[in-house]
Amino acid sequence: MKEPTKTFHALKEWAVAIHALEAGKTIMLLRKGGIRERGGKFQVAHNQIVLYPTYEHQQPFLLKPDYANLAIPVTSGWYPDMVKITSWAEITHILPVTDESIIRELLPFHIWNENFIHQRLQWKPTQPLFILTLRTYKLPQVQEIPHSDKYGGCKSWIDLAQSINLTIAKPVLSDSEYNQLIAEIRKIIGNRLYTPSDL
Repeated sequence: MKEPTKTFHALKEWAVAIHALEAGKTIMLLRKGGIRERGGKFQVAHNQIVLYPTYEHQQPFLLKPDYANLAIPVTSGWYPDMVKITSWAEITHILPVTDESIIRELLPFHIWNENFIHQRLQWKPTQPLFILTLRTYKLPQVQEIPHSDKYGGCKSWIDLAQSINLTIAKPVLSDSEYNQLIAEIRKIIGNRLYTPSDL
């Protein structure tokens, strides 16, 4: 992979999930998309993205105990005046899933609990839940950007008003550590992982 030097493409995700990615506790996100997704469906718009933390919809009861106390609820509509960008990621694999049993088998690999899985599958039940695996890179310095109203709303992807410098970022996991996790996931789901270029 050729590492980008900068980007303005961002994926919005719960701050607690981004923290887990940056700590090497997970390489997996589960996404169904927001109400304001283009075409009403989740799509992987970019595979090299800044991780943009969100706080408003974090729900402790949807997280495993180790992460629930890290998701501090905020009032509706709250956002920080300055958003701290601390990492970027490459989305390496994608798997659309409708079978709840498969996602339950993958419980050791992500931060959410069975309530989250059931709730997400029940919402828009004809649409799959997307499993994303991400190779995360920690930025050498925190980059702060001002919040903008255009970043709000129930949507996964945003384009930032300014690009984020990605140079000198270090991978959270080594090549061997990351590839080992992908291999373990493949043992559970078989050869059904797509790369973004396959879709």
